[in-house]
Amino acid sequence: MTKVYGTGVFDFRRHRVAEYPVTVGGSDQTVPERPPESKPGTNLPSSMTLVEIQRDRLTKIADANWSKTSTNSEKPPFSAELVKEIYETELLVKEEGGKMRRTVPLQRVMILEVSQYLENYLWPNFDPEASSFEHVMSMILMINEKFRENVAAWICFYDRKDMFKEFLERVLCLKEGRSLSIAEKTNYLLFMINAFQMELCLNPDLIKKWKRIAKKAKEAKKRGETFDISMMLEVKFLRNLIEEFLEVLDSKVFYHDDGRGGSGIHGFEQINEASILYCERFMEFLIDLLSQLPTRRYFKPLVADVAVVAKCHLSVLYRHEKGKLFAQLVDLLQYYEGFEIDNNLGRQMTDDEVLQAHYERFQAFQLLSFKKIPKLRELALANIGAIHKRVDLSKKLSVLSPDELRDLVCSKLKLVSKNDPWTERVDFLIEVMVSFFEKQQSQKEAINALPLYPNEQIMWDESLVPSINYSGEGCLALPKLNLQFLTLHDYLLRNFNLFRLESTYEIREDIQEAVPHLLAYINNEGEPAFRGWSRMAVPVKEFKITEVKQPNIGEVKPSSVTAEVTFSISSYRAQIRSEWNALKEHDVLFLLCIRPSFEPLSADEAANASVPQRLGLQFVRGCEIIEMRDEEGTLMNDFTGRIKRDEWKPPKGELRTVTVALDTAQYHMDVSAIAEKGAEDVYGTFNILMRRKPKENNFKAILESIRDLMNETCIVPDWLHDIFLGYGNPSAAQWTNMPDLLETVDFKDTFLDADHVRECFSAYQVMFTNSDGTENLNPGPPFRINVPRNLKGNAHALPGNKSTTASVDVATKDIADFEKEKLIVEAYMPPDPGPYPQDQPKQNSVRFTPTQVGAIISGIQPGLTMVVGPPGTGKTDTAVQILNVLYHNCPSQRTLIITHSNQALNDLFEKIMERDVPARYLLRLGQGEQELATDLDFSRQGRVNAMLVRRLELLSEVERLARSLQLPEDVGYTCETAGYFWLLHVYSRWEQFLAVCAKNQDKPAFVRDKFPFTEFFSNTLQPVFSGKSFEEDMHAAKGCFRHLKTVFQELEECRAFELLKSTVDRANHLMTKQAKIVAMTCTHAALKRKDFLQLGFKYDNLLMEESAQILEIETFIPMLLQRQEDGYARLKRCILIGDHHQLPPVVKNMAFQKYSHMDQSLFTRFVRLGIPYIELNAQGRARPSLAKLYNWRYRDLGDLPYVKENPFFHRANAGFSFDYQLVDVPDYHGKGETAPSPWFYQNEGEAEYLVSVYIYMRLLGYPANKISILTTYNGQKLLIRDVLNRRCAPYDFIGLPHKVATVDKFQGQQNDFILLSLVRTRFVGHLRDVRRLIVAMSRARLGLYVFCRRSLFEQCYELQPTFQLLLQRPDLLGLNLHEIAPSTDRLVDDTGPMHLVSDVDEIAGIVNFRMHQVYQARMISHQFSDYSGQTGRTAAQNGHDFPSEHDEMGTDLQDLPSGDQMDTETPNVDDHASEDMQVDNKPNETSQLETAPEGENMPPESGSNVEVIVDEKNESVQEDDSNV
Repeated sequence: MTKVYGTGVFDFRRHRVAEYPVTVGGSDQTVPERPPESKPGTNLPSSMTLVEIQRDRLTKIADANWSKTSTNSEKPPFSAELVKEIYETELLVKEEGGKMRRTVPLQRVMILEVSQYLENYLWPNFDPEASSFEHVMSMILMINEKFRENVAAWICFYDRKDMFKEFLERVLCLKEGRSLSIAEKTNYLLFMINAFQMELCLNPDLIKKWKRIAKKAKEAKKRGETFDISMMLEVKFLRNLIEEFLEVLDSKVFYHDDGRGGSGIHGFEQINEASILYCERFMEFLIDLLSQLPTRRYFKPLVADVAVVAKCHLSVLYRHEKGKLFAQLVDLLQYYEGFEIDNNLGRQMTDDEVLQAHYERFQAFQLLSFKKIPKLRELALANIGAIHKRVDLSKKLSVLSPDELRDLVCSKLKLVSKNDPWTERVDFLIEVMVSFFEKQQSQKEAINALPLYPNEQIMWDESLVPSINYSGEGCLALPKLNLQFLTLHDYLLRNFNLFRLESTYEIREDIQEAVPHLLAYINNEGEPAFRGWSRMAVPVKEFKITEVKQPNIGEVKPSSVTAEVTFSISSYRAQIRSEWNALKEHDVLFLLCIRPSFEPLSADEAANASVPQRLGLQFVRGCEIIEMRDEEGTLMNDFTGRIKRDEWKPPKGELRTVTVALDTAQYHMDVSAIAEKGAEDVYGTFNILMRRKPKENNFKAILESIRDLMNETCIVPDWLHDIFLGYGNPSAAQWTNMPDLLETVDFKDTFLDADHVRECFSAYQVMFTNSDGTENLNPGPPFRINVPRNLKGNAHALPGNKSTTASVDVATKDIADFEKEKLIVEAYMPPDPGPYPQDQPKQNSVRFTPTQVGAIISGIQPGLTMVVGPPGTGKTDTAVQILNVLYHNCPSQRTLIITHSNQALNDLFEKIMERDVPARYLLRLGQGEQELATDLDFSRQGRVNAMLVRRLELLSEVERLARSLQLPEDVGYTCETAGYFWLLHVYSRWEQFLAVCAKNQDKPAFVRDKFPFTEFFSNTLQPVFSGKSFEEDMHAAKGCFRHLKTVFQELEECRAFELLKSTVDRANHLMTKQAKIVAMTCTHAALKRKDFLQLGFKYDNLLMEESAQILEIETFIPMLLQRQEDGYARLKRCILIGDHHQLPPVVKNMAFQKYSHMDQSLFTRFVRLGIPYIELNAQGRARPSLAKLYNWRYRDLGDLPYVKENPFFHRANAGFSFDYQLVDVPDYHGKGETAPSPWFYQNEGEAEYLVSVYIYMRLLGYPANKISILTTYNGQKLLIRDVLNRRCAPYDFIGLPHKVATVDKFQGQQNDFILLSLVRTRFVGHLRDVRRLIVAMSRARLGLYVFCRRSLFEQCYELQPTFQLLLQRPDLLGLNLHEIAPSTDRLVDDTGPMHLVSDVDEIAGIVNFRMHQVYQARMISHQFSDYSGQTGRTAAQNGHDFPSEHDEMGTDLQDLPSGDQMDTETPNVDDHASEDMQVDNKPNETSQLETAPEGENMPPESGSNVEVIVDEKNESVQEDDSNV
């Protein structure tokens, strides 16, 4: 059966990395402990220079004892004393009265972790018996640090798996007989959070272990031994942790305590910050355990028994200003404790079931009260609605004395143990009772009452929306996206909250960007005024609420609130005016109230003030545009059809009035606050209207989609439901386990020949048959195959994903020894498509690998198919063939295609166009359809127009057919008349013809003579009938009839467009009824979900490309774009294609990414859950040598034969000794990396070196569009652009490269040559995320040159496999200075005469010398062109050679190669032309006139005619040019 991929070493832990923290002043800042670690005027705790790190004591200890990169080969034996000494002097935090929130000296831990202290010293020398407490705690700290940086934490443990179990047992027993400091307790707890939350909850054997314990107890009882389960470690462990936490909460958070949790607290110095952090972390730990079903079932009774939530509610910290985050976490814990789920069955409870359970519980209590407690007789007889609120219930219970209350709670109801000391407190007993019996607010009601737009209170709440400088040291009051979810409601709720907060963060950043430009001040009248201007924000002239509608039945908030906002655009220039004028219906705007302070804040005040205080920001409210009018009241940007296109006029005047819909929930809250608390009227204060970029402003529609899903009975198909939540058998949705399989699959053009079939089914003895079942000795495509359910494959249930090449060779020999199972393949004769060239189907020419064929088979069968596509392995081709085969095998089914970027969607669409799928069945929705590089328009409007044009073409064909049959032509007047004509005249004639032919099969010319439509087909290129064979002519006749049948079938499809008159109706019919393949981006799907539901959109199959780059919720919404039919989900297939080894979805806020795992895609989660996937295993992008830099990350990534055999990939890169190299860049002018602002890293030396190499390549003749420059930081990207503009842009023969981008932005693209700058010289930074390394290494096809600091990157544990390969070559750039043309016959393994460049200055010297040569040559050619006259000038411009008398001049310039020589050597590998190839290379007419007579021997000029012509022949090879 299937080998489940996805639980191996590399998939065990998400591979994310965070940047190092920036801390701003305050009590909780990270204070470096040693002088070399902190420098005046810097916020960075990591602001040590490389020299300081190298001189650091820890670095020296590492070099002497465990570093593998050190020169010291003789290492001393392991010393437990050294571990203890490092732990006590370097890793312990001085308590300092509990004022520090830190639990570790972050910098010291970072240095130790980077030096591989865990991998090379602690773990290899771990002994469960002998290792000390300090040894185990040091390991815990190193693992925690890996989790904080989000690098794979468990990899090093794989070499001693058995010992890992011993290590965990040792950790569990670590506290026994030892008192830990509060910092140590927090570190220990953090390890538990990391282990439980991400890894241990994956364990499927918990029930078995439970049964095993029970069995041990029985056996002990039989033997007469005492076996007290309550004394076992497993039983005591969590209870002991909770009791320890309650002790800290009660007595350690504050210094002075009266023993009852309350105290007279005065002053900040009495608070123990370290204890607060511990309490917050403990809440996080409990929440994690309660929010996953396997641990929840064991753990919820324990939390309820100890009454943790009630005790936290009554603690001083819960009510203290310093306990705000703690209080939010307690509320989250309470929410999960009472989550609406059936804990036994693990299913979502409906609102009715929750209410019923509440009533039953309360009635049982009333019955008990009536029987046993006379004082509560009134409560027992009251109706539940009158007493189930907190206040009423507390009042009713207050009649009991403390002892009676204690007896009720502990003895009668048994809610808590009578031994609990807290039961002495009356407030505690009442809190337990009330929290158990009160009616909880429905989660749906809570969500529906929540405003979708953020307000100023949420925006600047650091515990909800943390700043960018979140370091991972503290916890947050945020939900996490784990591997498993309790229910679909839980899943949607977590995503709703996170998506809302992430969009809040982005809005906050936009406000902080826009408002300062307005320069707000208080004018003489004491009113706020603005002396500046902002592109995205404009002062409001007038704001008034125009309508507040009555609430809907059962609601308290108004059904709608409408307002009008008037503003002026007079101060803007034309371009910005047009942006404001382009506002349209459903765009989201923000209303701000700015009140600056009367006097500017002093420097100290500004430093301590919050952002709203600095900006003078009082209120923020969101709104959605209903309509917009100009100064004369004319409607603008109307898409509803109220204004006809020919009546449209440009907007008049400078005043604009926007009618907006305010958030009704927020309005209700604001009005209630005014009425109840006398708060200020927010809606009378707005003075700024702010807009956002349209592409970043989609959050409201997506939040509405999620909220709608939560209010629906959201049905995920049964076959996907459990897997989606993370439970059950991971293989349950694989096609081999699904019902209703396609028994026989027509593979159409998938296989190119019979040998191709044999290759793909090598585990079978392939038997080719004819349609009648006889053996076919000369088989040819197309083929039909009876696919067996237990399809054999080497590594899984699908053929072709071989584990190693050797094993396949052995297997092939072994199989020869016994009879293979037979696979029947039918080679059938396809019906004649018709006599015209356009009738012939388009054919696939890709020779799919066995693995790709396995993916195609899985994709066309029902169920979940996951395809991992490493770089260059043909993901798109595989996806397109799945769609092609699916269309032909299930023509009535409809398929939805979703991608992350418009460019990927367009690539997919352009390839579908090359397959045999009629264009009328394809539809492209969204904004990107205009970018399609096809002649046809696939937007809704374009398809409607195409159908109308096609209708006229077909009706003219019907008229021609009528003429050929001597019938009136008016039968072709409409589609309806054409339909009657088909039945009465065409089909009837065909049936008569068939009947006559059946009796005259012995006459060879009979078909030719009697065919009824001969005249109609008289315009074919070749005669239709030969008259020599009855069978051949009959085959051709059927082809002709098929052509006619297709014509009338298309006309029948056009009939709806004839009947429907409005464009909207036609477009909707096209989308909901006609189109078989509908494509859109995930954002468009989320935005338009409501429209799709209203129109009754339906689809059977979902194919998602780039699914590892799509946010989890944006993958989920496309599964539910259709209404369910009678509680049944229509979706039959879900095909996810992506690569989890490359970069994940973009999440801008670091905290949501690191703490909440919001960047986890559904694809990655499924892989980590162990769901079977197919990994494509042959790349066709890069040289085999370059592919080795990243193919270690994949299971078995080889090379396509094309890459191995094509001589183009075997030739060396001219001018370079190697095809890839790591170039060590030393300090430049005494500096390595610099950071002018946090995270804005730059490295001037690398920028100058890299640009010099680019100029060197251009002077050799490499085309600019074949070179891309990448870097890992935005700061470096901008620096490189500056250097390019200074050194390259002024010279037309050099110009700018194809693209300068960050690695993250270049994902999905490729180029022939990549120059890569890694920037960092002190800490590796976010390149430690292996996924970023894989993207960086896999962008180049022919040459990759990496500029970095060798000493830093060679010791990074995660990057070892790549950097070991890179460092097998010299770390000085090897040039071949004898080669002066852009192509060479030298083979890639031959370095030739090598010149090693010593530093930045030397390469700059080489380049400057060559540029001087070019300059001199151009001067000579310019002087020469003065003599040559008009003839010569014209010849030069046209690219012609000069007459032979000028040959001597040409020979002098022979050493200057040309761009077209390089281009001529580049084969046309890919058919995708890059539209923006020449974007940076603007044509320069003067330079063309100044070109030397022997122009083709000159360096290529930017934008010269010659280069443009060559580029048309050799298009840039790009996988995806979207810069998403």
